[in-house]
Amino acid sequence: MSPSAALPRPAPALAIVFLSVAAFASAANMRVIDPLLVQLTLEFGVTVGGASIAATAFLFANGVFVLLYGPIGDRYGKMPVVAIACAGAAVCCVLSALSVSLGMLTLARFLTGAASSAIIPLAIAWVGDNVGYERRQATLARFLTGQTLGLMTGAALGGAIGDWLGWRSAFWVLAAIYLAAGGALLGVMRARPETARPGERAQGSMISQMLGVLRRRWALTVIVVVALEGGVFWGAFTFVGADLHHRFGLGFAAIGLAVAAFGVGGFAYVMMAHHLVRLLGERGLCLSGGAGLGLAFAGMALAPSAEAEFAAIVLSGVSFYMFHNTLQTHGTQMAPEARGAGMALFALCLFLGQAVGVPVAAPIVDRWGAPPVFWVAAVFLPLLAFWFAHAIKRRAQFSGDTRNA
Repeated sequence: MSPSAALPRPAPALAIVFLSVAAFASAANMRVIDPLLVQLTLEFGVTVGGASIAATAFLFANGVFVLLYGPIGDRYGKMPVVAIACAGAAVCCVLSALSVSLGMLTLARFLTGAASSAIIPLAIAWVGDNVGYERRQATLARFLTGQTLGLMTGAALGGAIGDWLGWRSAFWVLAAIYLAAGGALLGVMRARPETARPGERAQGSMISQMLGVLRRRWALTVIVVVALEGGVFWGAFTFVGADLHHRFGLGFAAIGLAVAAFGVGGFAYVMMAHHLVRLLGERGLCLSGGAGLGLAFAGMALAPSAEAEFAAIVLSGVSFYMFHNTLQTHGTQMAPEARGAGMALFALCLFLGQAVGVPVAAPIVDRWGAPPVFWVAAVFLPLLAFWFAHAIKRRAQFSGDTRNA
């Protein structure tokens, strides 16, 4: 069956907005603690390295627990699970704010990551259930607004609020955002009960659902590509800040702008997504995104100045989301009857790719600097994107989908 064969009922626009707010809180939570580490060392009498365990605990739980929620969302409804996860994350943020020891804070951050891990994959899966395939990529781009802004502003939010009101206040603010998003989603479900219903019902246990997704050749293709994309992209991009410091002497505050510059590129894609999807189509987005990533990382490797490298970082943001959002759209179509399980596997493979890519790149950066890993990304990512575009074409030919054939 071609993707366009499924025509879900129209999704309420406010639901996309509130899911995006929940994604903002979840994405901001990933980085909110980074600028607070110094305050935590003073509060609890530990080193910066010791305090960083609170950051690691969130990221670890956020990556591991994602597998749990996919099948639950498929069985009981994705939006209800997202709303409950928002409430749970809010409670855990309150526990973080009330922590009296580093151990308590670490446990609270672990629980926050466990709750938050449901939000973004199930929100994307809900879009897959409720938005027709023709409009799905543009709708996902609008949803990405919250996630992108969260990644852009998470560290800045934590730093500004921490400096002004103390580190605990940052967690009170996040708790309020989670509660607002969860409450708003409950309001949507009361007004439109169909938004709370599960999509096509998956059969069998959680493990059998996951294995059912993995038995599909196209699903396996998508999750392998997203794992490779995550490993190579983040394995290189993680060291942009170190490169700006070592080659151009930028201070640590200015380095923080590198993440913001990437977010600016991502936000630019979000603003143009509707027109780009219509103009280029899925394969065109893959090809253009891959070419842009090649130019961006080559630009970072060859940059004669910090300004030139920042321009390349903005280009990497636009190009990454052109490619990644196409992957994400296909992720929602891997297994329509187990969409939550499919998106959970998608998110897990992206996380595992990052977890492997960074430590593999680190020894290279330590010995030769960041440009060699930039060159690896500049060569590999375009090839990966071009191959996936070809795979889309072949799949379209077999399914009779003339839009991508």
